[in-house]
Amino acid sequence: MNFTDTTFVKQQYATSANLDARIALHEKFSTASEPFHDWLFDHVALPKNARVLEIGCGSGALWERVREKIPNSWNITLSDFSFDMVETARAKFQSLISSLQSLQCDAQYLPFASESFDGVFANHMLYHISDLHRALAEIRRVLKRGGTLYAATNGMGHMRELSELTTAVSGVTFTDQTPERLFGLENGAAILEQHFAHVTCDVQANELRVTDVESLIAYVNSGLLYKAATRTAQSEQAFRQRVQHEIDTRGAFHITKAVGMFIAN
Repeated sequence: MNFTDTTFVKQQYATSANLDARIALHEKFSTASEPFHDWLFDHVALPKNARVLEIGCGSGALWERVREKIPNSWNITLSDFSFDMVETARAKFQSLISSLQSLQCDAQYLPFASESFDGVFANHMLYHISDLHRALAEIRRVLKRGGTLYAATNGMGHMRELSELTTAVSGVTFTDQTPERLFGLENGAAILEQHFAHVTCDVQANELRVTDVESLIAYVNSGLLYKAATRTAQSEQAFRQRVQHEIDTRGAFHITKAVGMFIAN
């Protein structure tokens, strides 16, 4: 499985449906003290009149969650490789955020002048870029001097129990080509330091306690990484039984989360 393959990315994010299903599981069953996007935004320090760019905006989940915290004086540009994602975000926010603009573009070829933005957000998407260093060079280029990149990603232990269960019911093992190995909490700093002078990382304390089998099935079916768990009727039945047993005996199916954010400038 190649997470940077253009065809894969286009299929996976042709609409917001897959992404929405994954976000829903995390929002519904997270044990964190505050929702991830609120936690992320708590770490943001940008000027009052900042120009802000989000790369890979998806359905606009970040801005939907923190809308009341966004300074009215910010000028925000949302971008995504998927035209449908851009249109979804535009429909949500065009009438609510007067200074918002949106466009479809490739992170490897940003259509902006140098030193255009005070802040760039690139959350859970850098591992989808085929030439990551080209994209990071572009981000560095469009950031003003002293500007900041905020880039959320996952670590190697992320969703470990789901990976183990998928292997147990399907026999499919996970290769080294997981998103976190391309750009994750363990290697992200070394990658970013090739483009930015200062890089820090904050990790959110969190896990999932899933109490509904159907929500987890929807998550599994939303992507390719765990899809082997429901590929056959036999594997899906075994998956459902194992999850339900955990819920019945332990109160929930517990899933480790390893998620955090790099801040680079």
